[in-house]
Amino acid sequence: MIRRGHDPGIAVTGIGLVTPAGVGTARTWAGVCAGRGTAAEDPALAGLPVSFSCRVPGFDPRTQVPGRRPWRHDRFTQFALAAAREAVADAGLDPASWDGARVAVVLGSAAGGVDTYESQLRKLLGAGSRAVSPLTLPAFLPNMAAGQLAIALRAQGPALHTAAACASGASAVATAALLLRADDCDLAVAGGTDAMVTPLCAAAFARMGALSRHPGPPAAASRPFDAARDGFVLAEGAGVLVLERGADAAARRAPVHARLAGYGSSADAHHAVAPDPDGQGLRRATEQALRAAGAGPAEVDHVNAHGTGTALNDRAEAAALARMFGAAPPSVTAAKGVLGHTMGAAGAIEAALTALTVEHRLVPPTANFRGAEPDAGPVDLVTGRPRPQTVRLALSNSLGFGGHNTVLAFRP
Repeated sequence: MIRRGHDPGIAVTGIGLVTPAGVGTARTWAGVCAGRGTAAEDPALAGLPVSFSCRVPGFDPRTQVPGRRPWRHDRFTQFALAAAREAVADAGLDPASWDGARVAVVLGSAAGGVDTYESQLRKLLGAGSRAVSPLTLPAFLPNMAAGQLAIALRAQGPALHTAAACASGASAVATAALLLRADDCDLAVAGGTDAMVTPLCAAAFARMGALSRHPGPPAAASRPFDAARDGFVLAEGAGVLVLERGADAAARRAPVHARLAGYGSSADAHHAVAPDPDGQGLRRATEQALRAAGAGPAEVDHVNAHGTGTALNDRAEAAALARMFGAAPPSVTAAKGVLGHTMGAAGAIEAALTALTVEHRLVPPTANFRGAEPDAGPVDLVTGRPRPQTVRLALSNSLGFGGHNTVLAFRP
């Protein structure tokens, strides 16, 4: 029995990343530390109001996705399988030898297999029902990334899908921690995945006015917290973490990237797609995460911000940070300047980056920042180059359409 005052928390023992900065954790970490945007013209979006995106470079399902038939899966499932394989190996685990009944899978996604949906709908409308693939539903349904991952890993514990828009991946990590706390599993493979760089999604976001229409080089388009920001850049990817109780990780002498010390969740109850302008919902989630971590605002050294680069999100998030931390703010970074907005995967990718920041004592810079709004609150945004920093407690913020807020707290 672990005494409450000495609880080693939930250990992050494995990380796997598939992002526009590269396939694999090392490439992604190097990319975000370099601080250069990855957006480029996208032939699949040619002719649309916004024709650039952040794609995963060099991704080949034939070699990077486990299993003999990766083509059966939608791209969002392929990303999840590739990221999970890296995370499990990083944790030093072997699915062939673990007790699958004690392994949980929790994955978040905002849209599931939307690319499959769009392509099969075009076939239905163009050539009739016999042209539709019998694999459509197994590829398209949002829960199928979790289901296919459970099959691949022989994980027979809870297998869940979380849907909280762009907070889906972070919500999956928090849900996995709850399962571990409840003793419903001994290991949890958790994260988020999305592949929403499709014509329909790009057109819909453009119609909403959410996408950047930056007239210069696409790589400079994603500009979190910059005064000249004009929207996010659509992106794709996956992030997967292996979580286990700290005592269990210590018992098997597993290296630990960081520890999930707390988490909080709230709803703005304000608007379908716009955040509460005062950031009150985010503040409530932050307070919950800090209470769970047994900490106060003064102990927070770093925040990995949601930082989409939209006018409304960044203003609301900056307001919440200013009210929460006052005149002595923690360091802040926003990975979407490099990676774009990976939608339901973003919270998991950024949770992994926050764990790596704690581990490496290094805060990656926010790309494309030139200057803040004149009335912006005190936000210590890291720009230009990585900042060496010992981090005692770090927060990872995730916000989503519908007013979802999830905050994860990490310690060394």
